[in-house]
Amino acid sequence: MTETDLLNLTYSNITDARQDMSRLLQERSRHLSLPRSLYNDPLLFRVDMEEVFMKEWLFVGMTCEVPAAGNYITVDIGQNPVLIVRDRDGEVRAFHNVCRHRGSRVCTGAKGKVANITCPYHQWTYDLKGNLIFAGSDMGDDFDKSQFSLKPAHCKTAGGFIYVSLAEGEPPAIDDYLATLATYMEPYDMENAKVAAEVTLEENANWKLVIENNRECYHCSGSHPELLRTLLEWDDTNDPRATPEFLALCESQSAKWDAEGIPHKHAEFGLRNRLVRMPLKEGTAVMTMDGKPACKLNMGRIQNQELGSLRILHLPNSWNHMQSDHAIVFQVIPVSAQKTLVTTKWLVHKDAVEGQDYDVEKLRYVWDQTNKQDRTLAEQNQRGINSLAYQPGPYSKTYEFGVINFLDWYSDAVLKNLPGTAQ
Repeated sequence: MTETDLLNLTYSNITDARQDMSRLLQERSRHLSLPRSLYNDPLLFRVDMEEVFMKEWLFVGMTCEVPAAGNYITVDIGQNPVLIVRDRDGEVRAFHNVCRHRGSRVCTGAKGKVANITCPYHQWTYDLKGNLIFAGSDMGDDFDKSQFSLKPAHCKTAGGFIYVSLAEGEPPAIDDYLATLATYMEPYDMENAKVAAEVTLEENANWKLVIENNRECYHCSGSHPELLRTLLEWDDTNDPRATPEFLALCESQSAKWDAEGIPHKHAEFGLRNRLVRMPLKEGTAVMTMDGKPACKLNMGRIQNQELGSLRILHLPNSWNHMQSDHAIVFQVIPVSAQKTLVTTKWLVHKDAVEGQDYDVEKLRYVWDQTNKQDRTLAEQNQRGINSLAYQPGPYSKTYEFGVINFLDWYSDAVLKNLPGTAQ
């Protein structure tokens, strides 16, 4: 089968799609973009959802969004509604947001606070650990409530981040990354933070195009004037394009971070997770239009406002920037083969008062503009890929090495998870 044939495949059933997904990924060139069907075919998208988003660890929110017992948030992962709630012992738990009676969604809001979890359909009620505690008197004397608890999902937290996996069996190992994340996030005390602003953009593009766009700054100089007022384009000190001047700035800033006990060294866990603190442009403190702090209260125990940005990557669905006065977290959730939701949250110290300690517009402006610009880029990329003229094109090994790394991780993850194709 030629590459042209592969590019023009159509799939009549999910079995064919799985077989061709395996073939496409095993035969792809690491330094070329993917074949068209991997960006736009509905059945291959279904394989993505089943083998990546229903098996890998996903970033779903921050622990400060569920600050007390009964606080919850919800997220839809494909056709799977998920509930995240803090129980009365302080543990953050995740459940399939599906009533064990007749399958109705239990919590219908995006967030809220409850004493117990009650399905609005027939009032079956669960405690905060997911145990069924009320099903009425009409189920019969032999009805065993203990057999109808909410179905749990794997849930882990570290450094204020909440990760969930819908894997039926054991999910991928992640504890080493979480331990490092907790150490790097300690200065921010994220349990005592709050979401100051949140926005979700619907992008008419495949989720992989959204991630690819994020993993390179090749496009930044032509597309992100607001962001580049403070951001240095280099990904980290291992960036093959790093200049001597940039490395000298990193060394100078590192001495200041060390003096304050701020972790900053490059840490990576395969291609899926990476943490590194990078300086911003000299004379700027945070990612705002003037480079000055957007909030009068620093995060946690931080003293030095010129802390740069702690960049945290978590594949397949999150990148993040932690700064001295505020944090910005990003969540990617696929909707269909050519539609993706990108949610951005801006977090500040929980005691910061809007209008007094921070201005929401200043806080949001740079990344609001950047997100809109990136949405346009991803959507135009998708429209071009849909064309019959599209064929995989070459990545730059310097400017786009992050994209190459992402697609290597994606390919390995799918092939590992697809039955019969483990590498």
